Amino acid sequence: MKKRHLTTILIVTLALVIGSVMLLLLNNRSVNTELLSYTYDIIKVYPHDKNAFTQGLVIEKDVLYESTGLYGNSTLRRVELETGNVLQIYSLPSAFFGEGITIFGDKIIQLTWQSQTGFVYDKHSFDLLREFSYPTEGWGITNDGSQLIMSDGTEILHFLNSETFEKVGQVEVHDDEPVTNLNELEYINGEVYANIWGEEKIAVIDPHTGQVKGWIDLTGIYNQENRDPNNVLNGIAYDAEANRLFVTGKMWSQLFQIKVLALE
Repeated sequence: MKKRHLTTILIVTLALVIGSVMLLLLNNRSVNTELLSYTYDIIKVYPHDKNAFTQGLVIEKDVLYESTGLYGNSTLRRVELETGNVLQIYSLPSAFFGEGITIFGDKIIQLTWQSQTGFVYDKHSFDLLREFSYPTEGWGITNDGSQLIMSDGTEILHFLNSETFEKVGQVEVHDDEPVTNLNELEYINGEVYANIWGEEKIAVIDPHTGQVKGWIDLTGIYNQENRDPNNVLNGIAYDAEANRLFVTGKMWSQLFQIKVLALE
């Protein structure tokens, strides 16, 4: 009887310990997934080509690399930050609608919208090195230093091998529900920043889980009378060396360096 009683006590104690651990994990999970809200402060304003239908944006050493869209007007550009002057340009064939870009080593990788075709360029000469294909639309692209991260306008982020461009994984981006219209992307300090097409906000995403960790509200950052509804916020560039964040939009005449501020 004593042995059976001792066994019962051990089972009850173990159950209590397991329950406490599970409760702790659940509490930690709720804290970790608490949604953060951010606003912005404009640090500096730079000129931007108002004819550039911005689809992708990257910065290295005060030089912007930009992909522009529209059939017959899609380009890859090297742009001087301070002046907005185009230093180098490559025009895509008229059959392609340029989309997101990312720099990986000495290469620039550019997506196109509905052609299921991507291009790889030499970063310095803009010489076309190769093409690759993917089964979805192409919207935004970035990289985490080892693999490519791509959006297609849905709630899915696709992970691609940086050499073969084969898909190696995916996550569904979600807040309380799936977050769709993921557009231009930028990888910043372990998180993916994503423009949401048609909205003046950026989602801050955990690329491992797809969980939206916070929203950056950029309402009112760019005002223009009689603005075309298609000329929306699109374009995120992060200067890791100087810790500078830049945003712009399609056919905007300004590029903004901003500081992200957490709301209390």
